[in-house]
Amino acid sequence: MTDQPSLKQFLDELSSYSDEDGSGASSSTEASIPPIGRVLEIAGSGSRIWMDFSRLQMLQSHSDTSVAMSGQVGSQVKMLVGSSWLIANIRTLQTGGDGKVLGQIDFLGEGQAASGGRMANFRRGVTRYPIPGCEVMPVTTADMRAIFAAADDPHIEIGTVYPTDDIRGTLYIDPMLSKHFAVLGSTGTGKSTSVALILHRISQYSPEGHIVMIDPHGEYSAAFKSCGELFNVDNLQLPYWLLNFEEHCEVMLTTQGSERQRDADILAKCLLAARTKGKNVEQYGKLTVDSPIPYLLTDLSQILVSEMGKLDRAGDTTPYQRLKNKLDELRADPRYGFMFSGMLVNDSMGSFIAKLFRLPSHGRPISIVDVSGVPSEVTSVVVSVLARMVFDYAIWSRTEAQRPLLLVCEEAHRYVPKDENSGGQAVRKILERIAKEGRKYGVSLGLITQRPSDLAEGVLSQCGTIISMRLNNDRDQACVRAAMPEGARGFLDAIPALRNRECIVCGEGVAIPIRVRFDDLEPEKRPASSDPSFAAAWRETGDEEGIISRTVKRWRGHGK
Repeated sequence: MTDQPSLKQFLDELSSYSDEDGSGASSSTEASIPPIGRVLEIAGSGSRIWMDFSRLQMLQSHSDTSVAMSGQVGSQVKMLVGSSWLIANIRTLQTGGDGKVLGQIDFLGEGQAASGGRMANFRRGVTRYPIPGCEVMPVTTADMRAIFAAADDPHIEIGTVYPTDDIRGTLYIDPMLSKHFAVLGSTGTGKSTSVALILHRISQYSPEGHIVMIDPHGEYSAAFKSCGELFNVDNLQLPYWLLNFEEHCEVMLTTQGSERQRDADILAKCLLAARTKGKNVEQYGKLTVDSPIPYLLTDLSQILVSEMGKLDRAGDTTPYQRLKNKLDELRADPRYGFMFSGMLVNDSMGSFIAKLFRLPSHGRPISIVDVSGVPSEVTSVVVSVLARMVFDYAIWSRTEAQRPLLLVCEEAHRYVPKDENSGGQAVRKILERIAKEGRKYGVSLGLITQRPSDLAEGVLSQCGTIISMRLNNDRDQACVRAAMPEGARGFLDAIPALRNRECIVCGEGVAIPIRVRFDDLEPEKRPASSDPSFAAAWRETGDEEGIISRTVKRWRGHGK
């Protein structure tokens, strides 16, 4: 067994490669670029290489930006094995002393070795590994073009691959949507604009698509005026009878513990009676308390009073009275008019589904559901109903022509929180179920959050594609690190250092993990999420009285 080459031999060999201009910046021909090191150890994902510090320094002035980046964390290197170039990503670096740098690498894929040292037909995964002592070469921009050349599969372009100026970063639509995706990023990193860009690109590619977006802040209405339908408390008209029993409980029950269970039993009995009252039950088949059958709120109220009248002792009537009082409160409060209006008793389920899911879409494939005007006590219930409608429709339409649905949930950590004891259990259950089972039924989930560490365990790991913008919090970074595949670990160190509107993309939606600078989005397609300039706004004055009076009027009229 031969000894590994000594560092002196290694440096002598490196120095034998002469630059054509003697400046350390090699000529444009790839054959003239010398190796930068050798393979030291092969151990699957924990493979290591040696690199020469002086050689890396010389290449930093190379005219090819990809070559100039050689040896940095997150950059790529290549090794020739037989007739294939293996591409690896540098995960970590440390000094080895005596002018040598030790790097840990992850193998990403391989391409065919073409003439002039070039590469063609890149594909993810490697079929064979190099042996220790194999030369390590820098990756050129031409190699990057081969790596990121978009296949013929349906894809969208979202930006430019770092560190190049013209290589396009693409997302493959089917792998990204079929296995869910997540967009992560701290506040102020350009997350909303980037999400709008991705959805605009998908809409342009699939103008007959079916996308439902839950918008908790009313940001996205401005971005999708031209290609979407906008819903808010004024026009949503969400029928109360679409709520299942668990959602009814979240809206109507005010007690806890054993009292809550007693109230729930009474509500179940009375709600089923209201759903079946005056109906030909046989036409529906088996009816349950969860069945989305229209019923009158007055019927439910009368049934509660009737059941209360059958009781002997006054103390036994308390839970009935509680439920009736809550029901009366919901009917009387104008904030709940979009849901508990007496006008919503007609069987509008078909038209509601057609309108919300864009069936057909008529070139406007996105429904933006602005829940910012929904009372905070029922926001999670409204989101639960919408998400469950998406999932249930997909289940019950399996025998029909496929119409896959994409549900995008902004501020996802609100609805699928880590804390299992927090409110909104119905929305948590349905979103977790979509994350686990949605792809079987043609339901895709897009989660957007600034706090991935506050998301329920396992939900992020169900997302096959992760688009991470800058994350400043250590816990959030650790959470993303755990969810990202092995080959992307080298990119993770760049997450705290990403610029605004820059991201790391890894997983099913890309050929290999990439760092991308998002394209600029036209002003009319951007969400209303830009931060105000304090310095500029505080210089302006005038019309304060008018501003206040108009604001108070809107405030009192809840946006009317």
